Amino acid sequence: MTQNPDPNPDPSQDDLLSSEQQQQQPESLSIDTRVEQAWAHWKKLGKPKYIVAPMVDNSELPFRLLCQKYGAQAAYTPMLHSRVFTETEKYRNQEFTTCKEDRPLFVQFCANDPDTLLEAAKRVQPYCDYVDINLGCPQRIAKRGNYGAFLMDNLPLVKSLVKKLAQNLTVPVSCKIRIFPNLQDTLNYAKMLEEAGCSLLAVHGRTRDEKDGKKFRADWGAIKEVREALRIPVLANGNVRCVEDVDECIRETGVEGVLSAETLLENPAAFAGFRTAEWAKEEGYVDGGLDQGDLVVEYLKLCEKHPVPWRMIRSHVHKMLGDWFRVHPQVREEFNAQNILTFEFLYGLVDQLKELGGRVPLYKKRKIDTPQSP
Repeated sequence: MTQNPDPNPDPSQDDLLSSEQQQQQPESLSIDTRVEQAWAHWKKLGKPKYIVAPMVDNSELPFRLLCQKYGAQAAYTPMLHSRVFTETEKYRNQEFTTCKEDRPLFVQFCANDPDTLLEAAKRVQPYCDYVDINLGCPQRIAKRGNYGAFLMDNLPLVKSLVKKLAQNLTVPVSCKIRIFPNLQDTLNYAKMLEEAGCSLLAVHGRTRDEKDGKKFRADWGAIKEVREALRIPVLANGNVRCVEDVDECIRETGVEGVLSAETLLENPAAFAGFRTAEWAKEEGYVDGGLDQGDLVVEYLKLCEKHPVPWRMIRSHVHKMLGDWFRVHPQVREEFNAQNILTFEFLYGLVDQLKELGGRVPLYKKRKIDTPQSP
């Protein structure tokens, strides 16, 4: 059942860190103790390495659960606006839903005021494993709102946001950043976050100006340098098209896990080894017995169980059925013309595409039978 967090939660001790940790705030703890606690928490969560990245309007509960079914081991919520979250009950109820299966979970906020951020964070801390600060959004709306990657121009404010949460929450604080053009600036930034109380750092290996992931490759070398410079767990983000890329990134950078965004939007089964045709051209890949139409149906069933705004559903259907719509553009036009969506219409859309033929499968590496010993 979908859970809308209570405005004044009274969590049990099972949901919190130990009472001793609550009393000893990070400012009074040595760096060694804080690092030790950061790793203990990460290990308690099972050291997830396949992680759903935060995506505005796209990493909501039903999609997180779908990715979890197909190999994701942790997930971020979409970025939530801390001020709106504290002020508007409707926004809280629509934009943040969860359930007991939805763990490990990072709840991500954008913010530029420490007190407002803390108020928002306290509302969600009983329902998550990290409260995450978005320090990487490069979009114009973030520039206008003075948050995300544009706080890279005001590092004292960033430090105050991290310290405020680290000293007052009962769950760890994580941060997601982009890199500076200069490597040393990036390393200084990451070390500052660690010293301020960040318990886990996710690094998107592109700069604030490198918005187009297809045009700019993520800099795994910079991520490796951050990993080697820090003592807390580090995650990587960028250049992941398939599950093998995750394993290669971990080998090259030494990070603990890898986030994926765009690849999962098109193919939520990527972490289970499935590939779209674009990335299955090498020898050994065969029809995996699953297609994006099947995934849309699974997603819609999860949305019926855990309601979310229709704009999110529309976006996911567009992404997941993109290959099919290119084969049957008239069906895409019919979908776009539908101002008011219903589940009946969307299930019928998938049926219509399948009846028209031209199924677009997801591919998986053929299993090679190992000869049995005599």
